[in-house]
Amino acid sequence: MSNTRNLKSIADGFSAPKKKLLYYLKVMHQAGLEDLAAVMKISRMAVHKHLSSLQQRGLVEAIENRGRVGRPKMIYRLTSQSKTVFPKSYSAIATQALDFIERNMGKEGVEKVLRERQSELFDQYYKRLKDLDFDRQVKELARIRDEEGYMAESKKESRGGRKHVLLEYNCPIIQIAEKHWEACSIETELFEKLLNAEIETTHRAAKGDAVCKFMIKERKEGYL
Repeated sequence: MSNTRNLKSIADGFSAPKKKLLYYLKVMHQAGLEDLAAVMKISRMAVHKHLSSLQQRGLVEAIENRGRVGRPKMIYRLTSQSKTVFPKSYSAIATQALDFIERNMGKEGVEKVLRERQSELFDQYYKRLKDLDFDRQVKELARIRDEEGYMAESKKESRGGRKHVLLEYNCPIIQIAEKHWEACSIETELFEKLLNAEIETTHRAAKGDAVCKFMIKERKEGYL
């Protein structure tokens, strides 16, 4: 992921260190002062100051992590209110439109609209993937999704040959996906067509997970 690009996608009104904290907590899910200070490369005192400010704004909360030995340590994580500072795309308007289509045309109408959107995205993505080998296709797909606000990254598994993991830490269309599950299944189909791969979706933000996680396995025959 590009830290600079994702920091720009976080809502304005925050200093650069606070944007970084929000970004890292989004990706890490929860972390202590030591870990945040290490990744931010600033002092624990400075991290605590920024966290306190974000707590006052209702974006971060602290919980006690009681270990077996010693005093309990504080662990920090984002609150549900923090969703407002991350990119949400056109979700509210699109959800209303899909609700209207479902009332008048049923689930079939919703699926038709989403598949038309899938076709448009396929053409856009294909232009950037068509001349790449499989490994670079996965990386480029993650880069595209990252640019679109999904805070995405890909990782290649060290074992198992041609296997990759695509992680999306933010879902700009979560309002749509929570009401219209077809958006998620059609999204997976899009990735399968683009990469000519077998894809297993193990985690979904719309189902309450902290991340969308796609396990990607290349098929033997080529495609792009």
